[in-house]
Amino acid sequence: MASSIIASEAAHFGALADDWWNPKGPSAMLHRLNPVRLRYIREQVDAHWRCDEAERRPLAGKRALDMGCGAGLLAEPLARLGASVTGIDAAPENIAVARVHAAQSGLTIDYRSGGVEAVAGEAFDLVTCMEVVEHVADPAAFVAALAGAVAPDGLLILSTPNRTMLSKLALITIGEGLGQIPRGTHDWDRFVMPDELMKLVETADLKVIDTRGLSFSPAKGFVLSDDVKLDYFVTAALPSPSMGEGDSREARAG
Repeated sequence: MASSIIASEAAHFGALADDWWNPKGPSAMLHRLNPVRLRYIREQVDAHWRCDEAERRPLAGKRALDMGCGAGLLAEPLARLGASVTGIDAAPENIAVARVHAAQSGLTIDYRSGGVEAVAGEAFDLVTCMEVVEHVADPAAFVAALAGAVAPDGLLILSTPNRTMLSKLALITIGEGLGQIPRGTHDWDRFVMPDELMKLVETADLKVIDTRGLSFSPAKGFVLSDDVKLDYFVTAALPSPSMGEGDSREARAG
């Protein structure tokens, strides 16, 4: 498949690598987002695999892929939840920092530099892709490749900004304008609306099983909500086999 990587996007994020783990640095917004992301992922994992909420390692024995992993802010918590994690990022600088930080944290994570094509032919129980689809060369092909990496009974969880006036104001005019987000991080015209993303997911033969908004509260910071105008999550899985059709992954391969 053609590369999903836009070179200028990879260079932009690679330039932030050395300060990625600084909670007060240029990636501070990601540090504030991460707890909410993890809360949503844990909720979906518990519901899908019927895990006990008190279980500390609900992903034990499962493979997880974090596509567009940066320097590992999400990959490391997924490893602590028990998963065997593969992290892929377009910027080699991010992967270098991610490897060092994981080693310092006593974690074993398979970090690779490249795009989604780096895992072609592999299957994962959990595929996460946070705030990445708006940065790739071909969103439809990218989502299709992500879907192709989902194992039977697996989950795909994405998040991305919505293409609304609120997201333009919050993320670009205010966020980038006031230096809370590095300038040039976002191109509003590349933001994907929920119906557009869900169509891409369903075209890739997955079934959307949950959508949730990511909002900002002055009192609480980022929170999960029913309001998708700023940012949102989509969770998808392979459809349950229909009578006489067999597994949909087999049907797709055939």
